[in-house]
Amino acid sequence: MCDQVRKAREFRALHVPGRPVLIFNVWDAGSAKAVTESGARALGTSSWAVANANGFSDGEEIPLPAVIDNLRRIVGSTDIPVTVDLESGYGDDPASVGETVARAIDAGAVGCNLEDSVPRKERLREASLQAARIRAAREAADGARVPFFINARTDVFFQPAAQPDEQAMLKETIERAQRYADSGADGLFVPGLLDLQLISVLVEASPLPVNVMMGEGGPALASLADRGVARVSYGAQPYLLAMRALRSAAADGGL
Repeated sequence: MCDQVRKAREFRALHVPGRPVLIFNVWDAGSAKAVTESGARALGTSSWAVANANGFSDGEEIPLPAVIDNLRRIVGSTDIPVTVDLESGYGDDPASVGETVARAIDAGAVGCNLEDSVPRKERLREASLQAARIRAAREAADGARVPFFINARTDVFFQPAAQPDEQAMLKETIERAQRYADSGADGLFVPGLLDLQLISVLVEASPLPVNVMMGEGGPALASLADRGVARVSYGAQPYLLAMRALRSAAADGGL
């Protein structure tokens, strides 16, 4: 536990606006070892990659015990901090989310992503409900005495637009950020947000360090750093890159 607490503190300290920590997302112990050997300072899983690597679709289709077992193997394969993508927490009610977080901590994680969309429903949860779910996650972490980093993911920019324009979506994102911060979140993850001007406004307004996901045609890493982003994730892209390389090698009949 002492080692896990140390790693959790190290991971928290990596979130510096303007010097973003890079999370080149992994899906199993082998990919974790490869990314660790690259010189990475922390690892994070991608739920999409973990699910697909095990024959499931994303959206909490892969059973939670399989996610936790996979997490435990990843943690055991590396000496750097590991944060886990827990999707929507594997439960609608706050108590279930707290239990999920407790299991992730027991497996060695120092942080998690916890999203506010309903799996496979393409809609957001009410902000008040998500705040309660984050509060339960925080209580579980505090009970375990681990400074666990809760990365509150909001899918305002990732789900089909429910707001009339991007400014309205940005406003809702900032409002959710405040609610989530008040409930014990440590970071704000906003996948789907690629506009540098909007990112700049969000970074200035957010009470939490901002995490964005690299996207095709999106901003360069240096531009995100200039805007004060504190964390950059690659999501499923590393897995897709590895599968393309494998498919190409197989098609060519050799390595």
